[in-house]
Amino acid sequence: MEAGFESIKFLDYFAEVRDPRINRKKLYPLDEVLFASLCGVICGAEGWKDLELFCNSKIDFLKKYLPFKNGIPSNDTFARVFWLLNPKQFKECFMRWVSYLQEKIPKLVALDGKKIRRSFDKAKDKKALHMISAFATESNIVLGQEKVNCKSNEITAIPKLLELLDLKGSLVTIDAMGCQREIAKKIKDQDADYILALKDNQGVFHDEVKTFFTEEIKNNFEGVECNFYEDFDKAHRRIEIRKCWSTEDIEWITNLKRWKGLKSISMIESTRIIDNQKTTEIRFYISSISANAKKISWAVRSHWRIENSLHWILDVTFNEDNSRIRRKNAPENMTIVRHAALNLLRKFQETTEQKISIRGLRKKAGWDNKTLESLILQQF
Repeated sequence: MEAGFESIKFLDYFAEVRDPRINRKKLYPLDEVLFASLCGVICGAEGWKDLELFCNSKIDFLKKYLPFKNGIPSNDTFARVFWLLNPKQFKECFMRWVSYLQEKIPKLVALDGKKIRRSFDKAKDKKALHMISAFATESNIVLGQEKVNCKSNEITAIPKLLELLDLKGSLVTIDAMGCQREIAKKIKDQDADYILALKDNQGVFHDEVKTFFTEEIKNNFEGVECNFYEDFDKAHRRIEIRKCWSTEDIEWITNLKRWKGLKSISMIESTRIIDNQKTTEIRFYISSISANAKKISWAVRSHWRIENSLHWILDVTFNEDNSRIRRKNAPENMTIVRHAALNLLRKFQETTEQKISIRGLRKKAGWDNKTLESLILQQF
């Protein structure tokens, strides 16, 4: 960044990203393209033409921070940069920046996958992009992401993402796809704990746990030490009752020693009553923490914040599912930009006294340069 311009922490952390373009095609420096893209996405830009329109309308604002000696990049320039940008380098810089955002290691980290449905390309036989994200559920910060290989699944992507995270002292929650011995070992090897959803993809293991809880609940856990917790919510003609049973009486489990750190199993029964219609769902979990029904129930509920506070926001507010960005590395790289924009918006929400939604804050940033400036220059 040239002297005389105010330092932008985001760009400081992304300075190590290598510009993939050949020298004669570098009319617009990479930091200008990245900065303009971040500001544009914060303010509602969804595609390359949106970014060009945004930049042309905000050129005076952008020039406060970077020279833009050659004016504004065209939509083709934005596209070409994100097609060619190395997503591995870009992701690593993002995660270093997130480490700067965090005041401390998160207590609870949720991992879950999301498909960007319109990112497929039939002409090139390219499937839609599927990403695994790590989300700090208490601070609502995206910690990192990993692309799922089109010839593989989440089971291979999760360990790669875990390797990039500083998880010491954290509790990691993953749905049934991540209930694998290798993943449990990876989490424990990083001095963290896990709660993994147990479903019938684990065959005998699932059946054993299901049978155990079914029989012991009938017998009122006679002779078995079990921790129990119950809570409920009532709002808008909806009542939800949650019961959790957790026990460390697990010596009977087949292949118990093959699951590193496994210490307890739990059953959660969720009953919803909406307009006198009652539904009940029963789920099972394995964990490396002690049998603490209240803590496990809280962690499982918190896990779904990744759906409501990340995936839902990306789809509804950022319109990610309808994004037609699909060529080369662009879908993965733009996912990282959206995550960066969302992190800044979330952090700003925490510090402002105004109660304003992410959608409203994006509009306000687009309309009011002072708000946009406050967002991008936040000090953490």
